[in-house]
Amino acid sequence: MSLRRQLAELLVLRCSGHQLDQQRRYPQWELSNSELRHWLSEGVGGVILLGGSAAELALRCRQLQQWARTPLLLCADVEEGVGQRFDGASWLAPPLALAGLHRRDPAAATALARAYGRCTALEARALGLNWVLGPVCDVNNNPANPVINVRAWAETAESAAALSQAFAGALQSCGVLGCAKHFPGHGDTASDSHLELPLIPHGRQRLDAVELAPFRSAIAGGIAAVMTAHLLLPELDAARPATLSAAVLQQLLRQELGFEGLVVTDALVMEAITSRYGAGEAAALAFEAGADLILMPADAGAALDALEEGCRSGRFSPQRLQQSLARRRAALTRTQPGPLTAQEGLDQLAALAPQHQKLNQQLLSCSLECQGQGPPTGPGLNLIRVDNSLQCPALPLQAPALLRPTQAGFQPRLMDDLAGPWASAGLGDGPVLLQLFVRGNPFRGNSDGGTPWRALVESLLAEQRLAGLVIYGSPYLWRELKPLLPKALPAVYSPAQMPAAQALALQAMGLEGASDDSGFTD
Repeated sequence: MSLRRQLAELLVLRCSGHQLDQQRRYPQWELSNSELRHWLSEGVGGVILLGGSAAELALRCRQLQQWARTPLLLCADVEEGVGQRFDGASWLAPPLALAGLHRRDPAAATALARAYGRCTALEARALGLNWVLGPVCDVNNNPANPVINVRAWAETAESAAALSQAFAGALQSCGVLGCAKHFPGHGDTASDSHLELPLIPHGRQRLDAVELAPFRSAIAGGIAAVMTAHLLLPELDAARPATLSAAVLQQLLRQELGFEGLVVTDALVMEAITSRYGAGEAAALAFEAGADLILMPADAGAALDALEEGCRSGRFSPQRLQQSLARRRAALTRTQPGPLTAQEGLDQLAALAPQHQKLNQQLLSCSLECQGQGPPTGPGLNLIRVDNSLQCPALPLQAPALLRPTQAGFQPRLMDDLAGPWASAGLGDGPVLLQLFVRGNPFRGNSDGGTPWRALVESLLAEQRLAGLVIYGSPYLWRELKPLLPKALPAVYSPAQMPAAQALALQAMGLEGASDDSGFTD
């Protein structure tokens, strides 16, 4: 096998789960079919898939393996179940939903985390994936964190370690690889590494006690892979971000923590890396630092050229390349094959659906917080805040957040980041039911905190116009606004945003669902 083909096995490139090029949502990052076929014929060994339906994913995974010259690592960011990325599979409440239960009943929370991992693995394997890029092992102890938030399992090291390991153990017992991320810990940051390079100022004693604890647990439990973080830790390496630091990846992760599995970079297309080093040198530096797999290089050709030049020039030893290839082969032996055909996989998915829907209801119920007496009294305005009203998977036309308030006399009005907050004077003169869909989101560069929503709530309260409040997502906004509310005012918090979460939250507020056929056309 040629040197270039061996190196190609270490690349993980991104593609859409859709079959057709024109269906790609992010063509700047997702390869076309012709590009995919080219790179897979060159020996590329991994693909990360995003977008599409479960049925499309089942077909796509089998298509990719047919195009490939080597057994593929097929992965996805499905931290909230496979349905988070692929319609038709199970979309679960985010991991942070279990943090509160773990404080009250650790055994029950751990059991649910195991069920979460099993659900994710069985659906991933049925559809053709053999690697899940989770669990998130970051301890989300900074409310201003713009990118982790509800993706984390907990806000304390002890709970994060217990829950993430329960998830990972169940996941891998079903023949799907896990990936602990983002090493050595992305929880206590206030900037987004998709856009800039965060800095962790803590000393080694603090890192050992908090950030590293969940990773130690994951490694002890046999996690297959660890993903690096694009952030700077001056205590460990003042010059290079963790992804490019031998002090972090070799001395700390390999030697001190004893990790022997795959080290994969976070996406090298992220601005924290590409804006500083370029596509080729970023890949070379990551490999030199100790990474085995290069995830989403900004330019696959440049990355492969740089790796090949490094091997030919003596920058990387032949043994170094063989170590990474051996780790990749060893990881593949831990996977279990999925169904032979896409239809068999979809049949398995359908058979699993009832128990996985029940699991999600348990996750939603155990994390719901309520106060006051409902239902809200209309008629009035149903003011809904989302990230982007043109692209919000949580709000299909039949979403409970739209339909149930309408049935109670509250007419919907959407606002998003493009519109900004509205003064209460622009909201008419009747009651307002306020529903806020808020959570940390990559590439947006903010944590979606209370300001200016606090000012709007205070204004509506002063005018005695706030009929009710529902927050879907970030617990930090709920904690900020809840003390402002009269005890009798109906208010609900759910860490999840999907329609099932809306239905449960609004039911708790007294807004029961009724049959609706407004979507019918003839």
